[in-house]
Amino acid sequence: MISPLTPLDFLIRSAAVFPDATAIVDGERRFTYAEFRERVLRLASALENLGVQPGDRVAVLAPNSVAALEAHFAPLWIGAVLVMLNTRLAAPDLAWILRHCGARVLLVDPELRHLVDHTEVPAVISDYEGLLRSAARPPRPPVVTDENACIAINYTSGTTGFPKGVMYTHRGAWLNAIGEIAEHQLNQRSVYLWTLPMFHCNGWCFPWAVTAAGGRHVCMRRPDPAEVLSLIEAEGVTHLCGAPVVVAALAQCCAARGVRFAGRLRIITAGAPPAPAVIRAAEEAGAEITHAYGLTETYGPHTICAWNPAWDRLPAGERAQLKARQGVPYLVAGIGLRVADEQMRDVPADGRTMGEVLMRGNNVMLGYFANPQATAEAFTDGWFHSGDLAVVHPDGYIEVRDRKKDIVISGGENISSIEVEKVLADHPAVAEAAIVAAPDEQWGEVPVAWVSLKPGAAATAEELIAWCRQRLAHFKCPKQVEFGALPRTATGKVRKNELRGRARGREAGK
Repeated sequence: MISPLTPLDFLIRSAAVFPDATAIVDGERRFTYAEFRERVLRLASALENLGVQPGDRVAVLAPNSVAALEAHFAPLWIGAVLVMLNTRLAAPDLAWILRHCGARVLLVDPELRHLVDHTEVPAVISDYEGLLRSAARPPRPPVVTDENACIAINYTSGTTGFPKGVMYTHRGAWLNAIGEIAEHQLNQRSVYLWTLPMFHCNGWCFPWAVTAAGGRHVCMRRPDPAEVLSLIEAEGVTHLCGAPVVVAALAQCCAARGVRFAGRLRIITAGAPPAPAVIRAAEEAGAEITHAYGLTETYGPHTICAWNPAWDRLPAGERAQLKARQGVPYLVAGIGLRVADEQMRDVPADGRTMGEVLMRGNNVMLGYFANPQATAEAFTDGWFHSGDLAVVHPDGYIEVRDRKKDIVISGGENISSIEVEKVLADHPAVAEAAIVAAPDEQWGEVPVAWVSLKPGAAATAEELIAWCRQRLAHFKCPKQVEFGALPRTATGKVRKNELRGRARGREAGK
């Protein structure tokens, strides 16, 4: 008889095989795998006592902590659905999500309680340890009969419109967790540092992957670079994940302190295309960096820039350029990846012709919660439409060039904002850069740059434009440069819609 796939089996197995191994480090507290399983059982029992039934939604508003980690198992144990809430959202946004998902219980960290003071959720719990102590009896053994049942809803944080609730399944979570193990060599000796928020695509499925491997979770409430360095040394961290902005901050901290990692540290970066300069900086600190790509709708990573050992002999700059590509499908994604034009024809593998990235397969979402229209639109022609534009290189590796809405069309020529941003990021004074379209009477629109400089560094707009003109076709170069911090969404993505609004406002004010 075939058993349904479920990530619950990961915890059950690791607690049986590695009962005395350290499973979780949360500040001064440490828990073995046997204790991890016992606490999950108590949480599941406590949720049942609160009236949670199969299919009910259990929302969690908490930083990376033992509570957030245990919540990735306990609701599933009783057939409920986990909704991890973005801790960076404002109170009205959280209220909208809680109403939309119809949460029955909300577990909230005391530091964040003020954000949900007026919620309509029937049960709001901020004393987590007290809730565990209240558990009167262990829950029944988990019985998963449908591996395609929804186990988690992750709300997108798009820059426009209302967020959509992306539904994950037992099967998808199990397979993507196995994918993380295979692609990043997780095992019982692995020590995973939680620099990535667990609310972001359920931590790219690493709560389940690290548990399946019997590795150690090291929790961080917020990813401060100095504390990251301290924990890497103290705990012997082997793996961490983060968006390029997190990796860049860590690399800058290493450079300022003269730190080079002695042990093998794997960094997985995704969430936005990394500039080759960020990859080089991380490698100079002694880290081994891997680039993955995906969306909330694909359980986090769907592709990986799988490394070819022949590239080891290349100069550092060329290696970084190769690593900045989005690559090929995860092993568990099979062959469910295409780059196609508007007629659904695959683009040639010439490294130049752009098309939309399309996905399908084992690690693509079930659909959008309570939004059948958006689900149907996303799966036109049987493929999930990512909204990302990419090229395919002759070796079959894809490289994302832009979001559809971010492409700059100047005088009929398509300009990849990501291509220009990578060139700006190579300037020694530039920490980050963003390119958006600004209206132009002659060309329709032209690229404009917003730039954040490294601490203590200086550069002029003229210098940066000249830097680009030495490396790019002149029509691709920014026509003006603005300096300052880049506005971000709650998940750290640059708010290009806001920058486009500023660009239009500047043009109107001329």
